[in-house]
Amino acid sequence: GGNMENIRAAGEYFKDCFTALGLPEGKVEYLWTSDLVDDKDYWEKVVRVMKSTSLKRMLRAMPIMGRSADSVDVESAWALYPALQTSDIFQMKLDVAAAGMDQRKVHMLAREVAPKLGYTPPVCLHGPLLPSLQDTSLEGSFDEDENINMTIKGKMSKSVGKGAIWVNDTAKEIKEKYHDAFCPQKVVEGNPVMDHARLLVFPHKNELHIERPSKFGGDISFYSYEELAETYAKGELHPLDLKKGVGNAVIELLAPVEEYFKKKPENLEKMKALEITR
Repeated sequence: GGNMENIRAAGEYFKDCFTALGLPEGKVEYLWTSDLVDDKDYWEKVVRVMKSTSLKRMLRAMPIMGRSADSVDVESAWALYPALQTSDIFQMKLDVAAAGMDQRKVHMLAREVAPKLGYTPPVCLHGPLLPSLQDTSLEGSFDEDENINMTIKGKMSKSVGKGAIWVNDTAKEIKEKYHDAFCPQKVVEGNPVMDHARLLVFPHKNELHIERPSKFGGDISFYSYEELAETYAKGELHPLDLKKGVGNAVIELLAPVEEYFKKKPENLEKMKALEITR
C-alpha cells in the first residue's frame, strides 16, 4: 500500500486474473480510481453522502475496510472510506453493485442515501466468502448478524500464507495447502475443505472424483454436495481423501490461469517482486 506504481502493477495483475478466468477483455471495462476522483462532481457526491447520514451510521459501515467495528484505534480517515465507496456507486451509475458479503453494510448505506440524493437505490448482490484453509479468524466484531460475523472473521486472508488460495498458485502449492488444511473428521459445518467443495467445486463441476487405494474402498465420485456431506458426516470418507479430491478439483478449475501466466508472465512477475511499502 502507499506506492502508486505498486498499486497499478497490482491492478494490471488483477486484470490478467479476470481474463485468465474467462472474462473476455472486449466485454468488460476496467476503471482506475483516478478515473473517478479526478472529476470534481465526484467530490461533490462524497460531501453530499456525508451530509445525508450520521457519523455513527458511517462508522457502522466501516468494516468494509477489513477493520473491526469495535476497534479502539480507529483513524478518523477510515470514516471517510464508506462515503467514498458509496460515491463510487453513484459516480459509475451502477444499476447493480456486486461484491462479497463483507461489503453488505456499505451497500446498504448506498441504498439508504440514494433517494435523498436523487438516485435510484442500486440492486446489491453479495457472494459468499471463501473460508481460510487454516483454523484462524480475525479479531473483533464485523457484523451484528452472528453468522455473517463468523463468516467474515474466518474468510481467506493474504496474511495467512497457507490459508489462502491464490488463483496463480501452482498445482504443487495448491496440493500442499489442501494437505495442510484444517479438516476435522466427520465435521461438515465449519470445515473449510467442505466449504470449498460447496462453494468452488460443485457450482463449476458436475462431479467430485476422489482417488483412493482399493484397500480403502477404491475411487469414489460424488455428484452433489449433499451426497458428499452425508458421506463425510458418517465417517465414510477420510479427511485426507477429501482434501486430496477437493485440491485436485481446484487445480483443474485454475488450470487456465496457470496456462495464461505461462504465456504472459509480466504482471505476475511484477507482483512477486513487489516489496511491502507499509
